[in-house]
Amino acid sequence: QVQLVESGGGLVQAGGSLSLSCVASGFIFSVSAMGWYRQFPGKQRELVAAITRGGRTNYSDSVKGRFTISRDGAKNTMYLQMNSLKPEDTAVYYCGVKSLGRRDYDYWGQGTQVTVSS
Repeated sequence: QVQLVESGGGLVQAGGSLSLSCVASGFIFSVSAMGWYRQFPGKQRELVAAITRGGRTNYSDSVKGRFTISRDGAKNTMYLQMNSLKPEDTAVYYCGVKSLGRRDYDYWGQGTQVTVSS
């Protein structure tokens, strides 16, 4: 079992920045990748950025160059630095974890709302 707790969402004006954090606890040694997803109303959750156990990162095209994913192994924490935010970034952001041997993400945080005003 892995527990995830997100923080850092909120309201920001377009062009502004926000930083999200995700603290992991539990069987975190069994994690192969961690990622940030977001969900728009009425839509499926979509990948924003991910980081593998080995430190490789990938981003959705919509956030490349604006968002940065990182992690602090000592603190079991993953971050998402979001710069140059746009109103279309408004969504609920979820922290997720993919366990070793799993194809899909199998643990999720509770989600944090990010609202970007125009």
